[in-house]
Amino acid sequence: MNSLYQSSIKSLPLLGHGKVRDNYAVGDDKILIVTTDRLSAFDVVMNEPIPGKGMVLNQMSDFWFEKLGHIVPNHLTGVAPESVVAADEVEQVKGRAVVAKRLKPIMVEAVVRGYIIGSGWKDYQATGSVCGIQLPAGLRQAEKLPEPLFTPAAKADLGEHDENISFADMESRIGAELAAKMRDISIKLYTAAADYAATRGIIIADTKFEFGLDENGVMHLMDEVLTADSSRFWPADSYAPDMSPPSFDKQFVRDYLETLDWGKTAPAPALPADVIDKTQAKYFEAIERLTGQKLKA
Repeated sequence: MNSLYQSSIKSLPLLGHGKVRDNYAVGDDKILIVTTDRLSAFDVVMNEPIPGKGMVLNQMSDFWFEKLGHIVPNHLTGVAPESVVAADEVEQVKGRAVVAKRLKPIMVEAVVRGYIIGSGWKDYQATGSVCGIQLPAGLRQAEKLPEPLFTPAAKADLGEHDENISFADMESRIGAELAAKMRDISIKLYTAAADYAATRGIIIADTKFEFGLDENGVMHLMDEVLTADSSRFWPADSYAPDMSPPSFDKQFVRDYLETLDWGKTAPAPALPADVIDKTQAKYFEAIERLTGQKLKA
């Protein structure tokens, strides 16, 4: 399996490197998104790749875009990534890239929480609410919420933490009509995905969606969707409240980093081989459980 830490495509103009994705212009109206094997934890990019992780994220997103396409348009174009790069660059995009519509990003992330965990749990313990939304008393850690919560976040610059904002703040940033549409569609997407995942023995505790507008102002689902990086997946057979359940993502990396005397700022510490191997195995297990198919290498 080819591992790719950073792409080096010269046949297309580079738009930029994100924490995990490298973006290139394909004409004026499309973009090549290459999902690398980089991993970020605590908003710091690690120095070592997780081999195959980018393929898992890319193929998992494609799976969900297809499954949820009836709810909202998405950024897929159907153009083969191999067809837009030079012959000697095909290996860099194979199985890990997509040619997407070039959209104007909406600078608010749509976070949907079905269970109370992570920053939501900390917020609830302190205030009895999550992002200003009052919740019933007596909820336990990792408990299922009475209904999915929409808790928007303002997108931060690379290396910074996204900031939780109220729905009223979201309305003031992007307008009441678009905010309501994003909220309603996000909850529909989450509910449909969570119902499907439950049939595969997976709980989707929470997730974040990103949306953009085309030249006609039509809202599209974009970037990645319902991957192990943008969502918290729990195996249903080991789930219980009053604990932080194990997840199908970079938890091995986070747990290892928490044992170090490290300030959670760059430069990142080195990751041991066993942490890399365990993390890789979790990503592979996630896509196989969800789709019923092994990773297409």
